[in-house]
Amino acid sequence: MIVIEEEKDLLKVSFYAELSLADFSEFETAVNNELRSGPKLKLLLNLTKMSGYTVDVAWEDIRFTRVHARDFRRIAVVTGSLWVTWLGWLPSAFTDAEIRHFEDTAAANAWLHGP
Repeated sequence: MIVIEEEKDLLKVSFYAELSLADFSEFETAVNNELRSGPKLKLLLNLTKMSGYTVDVAWEDIRFTRVHARDFRRIAVVTGSLWVTWLGWLPSAFTDAEIRHFEDTAAANAWLHGP
């Protein structure tokens, strides 16, 4: 399951349970819609309730990251799991966005709204 909140140039996305291709497709649609209103987005990914993802999602994530390599200004990843944090570093090889990892959403929000 996925929950998406839109706030000007910021997308807040929370993933729950196992991330499916349908969930990821919903995320892609939200990003593409937001890009119509501005050249660069800020993104908050809350992965604290995510239990995993399917193999097709992993492939789609790589494709998506390459296509949108220059579409994000900042990406905050909130996670309590070490393995998810390490996986979160992988997209940084494909994007020019500033990526940071947080243990709570309040700190992530503060960073995204900062200078």
